[in-house]
Amino acid sequence: MTKAKGFRSFILRENVVDLAAGIVIGAAFTAVVNGFVGVFLTPLVGLATGATGNMNRKTFTMGATQFPYGTFINAAISFVPLAGALYFLVVLPNNKLHERLAPHHNVQAPKRDCPKRLSPVPAQARRCAPCTIPPARRTGPGRRGHPPRQVADSP
Repeated sequence: MTKAKGFRSFILRENVVDLAAGIVIGAAFTAVVNGFVGVFLTPLVGLATGATGNMNRKTFTMGATQFPYGTFINAAISFVPLAGALYFLVVLPNNKLHERLAPHHNVQAPKRDCPKRLSPVPAQARRCAPCTIPPARRTGPGRRGHPPRQVADSP
């Protein structure tokens, strides 16, 4: 496969196209929210705090440096409705759809203890993941396998 064909197949994958569409829609939605905040919400905050005019132009000066805090306030006000809209219009419906199509069943697999770490390992595992020691299979009292955990006597 040539580099051009590989790049074309990468670009035309479904998830890459979806990601590109999501970025474009997100940028457009951000512009709408920023416009709403600049025209409606920021003036309301200005009325509540007694500031009038464009909040983007509000600054304070320390020494010879000017700090444009109005731009930050406008961005912070923009963030809240944008995050709320994305959560309620994208994340929440996606989670509900995912739960309906692939419900999560909280099923606990049977476990046994690793002889070295004394931590639970799934019964079907051939080795303990952190220490790579094969866990002994306990088949009942008096049979082959590692001894039960020792519990220290408390003083």
